[in-house]
Amino acid sequence: MPDNIIGWSQDNGIVTLTFDDPTQAVNTMNAAYLASFDRVLSKLSEMGDSLTGVIVTSGKPTFFAGGDLHDLLAAMPDDAARFSASTARIKGQLRELERIGVPVVAALNGTALGGGLELALACHYRIALNDPAVRLGLPEVTLGLLPGAGGVVRTVRMLGLDVALDKVLLPGSQFGPAEALALGIIDELASDTEDLADRARAWILAHPDARQPWDGDDAVPGGHTRDDAVQATLSARPARLRAEHKGSPMPAQSAILAAAVESAAVDVDTALAVETRYFVELATGQISTNIIQGTFFDRQTVRSGASRPQGFPRHTARSVAVLGAGMMGGGIALTCALAGLQVKLKDVDANRARRGRGYAERVLAKQVSAGRRSQDDADAVLARITATGDLADLTGCDLVIEAVFEDPELKADVLAEIIEVVADDAVIASNTSTLPITGLAESVDRPADFIGLHFFSPVERMDLVEIIVGHRTSDATLAKAFDIVRQLGKTPIVVGDARGFFTSRVILARLLEAAAMVGEGLSPISIEQASLQAGYPVGTLALLDELTLTLPHKIFGQFRDEAQTTGATFVEHPGDAVLGVMIDGACRPGRAAGAGFYDYTDGRRAGLWQGLEERFRPSRPADDLQELIDRLLFAEAIDTARCLESGLLRSTADANVGSILGIGFPVWTGGAAQFVAGYPGGPAGFVARARELENKFGFRFACPPSLSAVAPLTI
Repeated sequence: MPDNIIGWSQDNGIVTLTFDDPTQAVNTMNAAYLASFDRVLSKLSEMGDSLTGVIVTSGKPTFFAGGDLHDLLAAMPDDAARFSASTARIKGQLRELERIGVPVVAALNGTALGGGLELALACHYRIALNDPAVRLGLPEVTLGLLPGAGGVVRTVRMLGLDVALDKVLLPGSQFGPAEALALGIIDELASDTEDLADRARAWILAHPDARQPWDGDDAVPGGHTRDDAVQATLSARPARLRAEHKGSPMPAQSAILAAAVESAAVDVDTALAVETRYFVELATGQISTNIIQGTFFDRQTVRSGASRPQGFPRHTARSVAVLGAGMMGGGIALTCALAGLQVKLKDVDANRARRGRGYAERVLAKQVSAGRRSQDDADAVLARITATGDLADLTGCDLVIEAVFEDPELKADVLAEIIEVVADDAVIASNTSTLPITGLAESVDRPADFIGLHFFSPVERMDLVEIIVGHRTSDATLAKAFDIVRQLGKTPIVVGDARGFFTSRVILARLLEAAAMVGEGLSPISIEQASLQAGYPVGTLALLDELTLTLPHKIFGQFRDEAQTTGATFVEHPGDAVLGVMIDGACRPGRAAGAGFYDYTDGRRAGLWQGLEERFRPSRPADDLQELIDRLLFAEAIDTARCLESGLLRSTADANVGSILGIGFPVWTGGAAQFVAGYPGGPAGFVARARELENKFGFRFACPPSLSAVAPLTI
């Protein structure tokens, strides 16, 4: 069959269908899939009684990847009718497969996520390769979608409403083979591909009358009728879901809940139509577009090396000298050791270095205790970290990461003393969040080899690393640094050398805006609620306390000092004055001191400080909570646009990935740059709203010329 992506082989009435799209690295539900599936279904039907069973498998290392995200990204509201028809066609094919009249087995030789697992769920039996690298699940919710090829309908009927929602659909979990078997989304494990095929054939021969349970009495598992299951779930779930997401945008979660509950109360074919309606609404909506762009395509762009200089060979670091054994140094040492590097963790003496190594010991011990790592593996990781106070132990290291206190003179001293012992071509990096890399490079005689690597805390858990390129950093060093970050399993974004770089600078805009709201007399509760409803992980005042109020106050002061030195225009921010009052007047610099915007008992938040009204003005609830939400989001998005315009950021992909992973910019937006692009009315709509905020709150909401040009001022 020309242009067919589904291979066909036959053995005594058992047909094996092998999905293998030659145009793609993975199989997806694209146009070629649809056409090929129609043809093989027709051919299977023509076999009549000579057909005794069907095995569905893959010719690729993975089984099936699911829907084509390019198609989903391009879907707009006007495409709803076309999308509905296409989705209905996919479901019709799967219904024809599961009602073909002979046993159908999915032989999962690799990962099956999303539509790939939905294809397997339409088979009567699922056997997976028992390989820890195999992942199985329905992660569509993480892209702002729901499983649209029957995943909601079939998992509810297989597992019951509560298990399907809590374990599979709402969290979007990915399971290993053993976990998937225990849960019930697969039925059997195989040791290798030959065993996989043998088990599939054996099951077909043993179950000639196989059919799906939902084509029988159509009951939901758990001992309830459909209506009983619906009623048992309806009462508490919506409120619980809203509480879990703190009021932030969650259309996918809401649609999954509605589709699951509604589909459980009707027959399976009506249920599939219900699922389609909710799927198409999400797929053609802006939020799924934002999330797919920012969390998938932009992340893929960043990790593939779009910002890496070309023409340099792939670099692998082997031994690293980590200078400074504090919390950051200890976390960096652990991260490097986990990636297989030999680590020399140095401090002023061996005892301090050993205390830093103790951080790795504690983290690894917790992982062993939780069953996430074997003791032998933990011991091997720890053995790669040598704690030392002796400079000679750093001899020959091909990577240096300085992680001492944020003091230029201290950093210069520790960097200057190691330059003679490390390898001549070693990458010399500083882990700094605000200090200009070009200035720090003056402490070494190899500025071309010097670069910034800004890790985030806790290092072993945070995915982002900000690579800062100094004025004299060579492209070769940048290429090496990019490869090193990827070697560590992290996601690198590349930024220019300016005060605060990207993440520290942009988050400052939000922190100061929240502080300004306090100074205006807005209720702190409203400010925190606005933060959560915007989609930030925690309230912004709580975040200020965590970071300590002195940090943003100091950074903003550095911007002021720099402007005075260079003669640049500088705009004061009312939020900085609020921080000054809190630090100097009220002596409440944050959680570490036991007092900030919140009170603390034994290190835990014990409620907002009641003295805020005394220090500032009587508190009043926000008249318009959306305005507070906009102020927080726009403050960061506008400053991100400034970073892009100035060249501090090299791409919108770096902006989106960096803002989501580094400063907690809400995932539903797709990132700070995508928030502008996806705003109602597009960039012009964003600029129009920014001008309203500028007229009311001041120049800090002025868009840079690159944005203002898309929406000319009107009289």
